[in-house]
Amino acid sequence: MDKLRIDKWLWAARFYKTRSLAVEEIDKGRVRINDLEAKPSREVKAGDTVTLRQGPLTRTLLVRGISSQRGAAPVAHQLYEETQESLALKAQAAEQRHLASDPASSLEHGRPTKRDRRSMDKAQGNGWGSRWSASTDR
Repeated sequence: MDKLRIDKWLWAARFYKTRSLAVEEIDKGRVRINDLEAKPSREVKAGDTVTLRQGPLTRTLLVRGISSQRGAAPVAHQLYEETQESLALKAQAAEQRHLASDPASSLEHGRPTKRDRRSMDKAQGNGWGSRWSASTDR
C-alpha cells in the first residue's frame, strides 16, 4: 500500500480520535496537502507535505509512512516528521501559554469559592453554632 485517504491517515497517525472528526476538520478547510486544499478522499503518499491547523497552532508534517491501522503513539509517530519551523512555532506557543496569566486570576466578581465562603463566614462570626436551629432550647 503506497497511498491512503487523508482522513484515514490522520486517524492512524493519531491527530484525531475518530475518522469522522478528521473528516469534519478537512471539510472546514483546516487540512492542506502540498499547499492544496484537501478533501477527505484525497490520497496521501510518502513524501507529501500535510499542513493542519489544531486550535491556534498550525503544524506542518512530512509524511514518512502509510498505515491504515491505528496503533500505539510511538508507532504512529513514525508515520510523519514535523518540520523545524513547525516545531519552533509549537515551542513558542507553549512558552507564551506558560508566561500568560491564569484566566481564573482575572475574575474579580462572581460566585465565591468554597474556601472564600468559609473565610467570609468566619470573619462575620457566622459559624455552625450561630445558625438557626429547630431546637426549642433557644
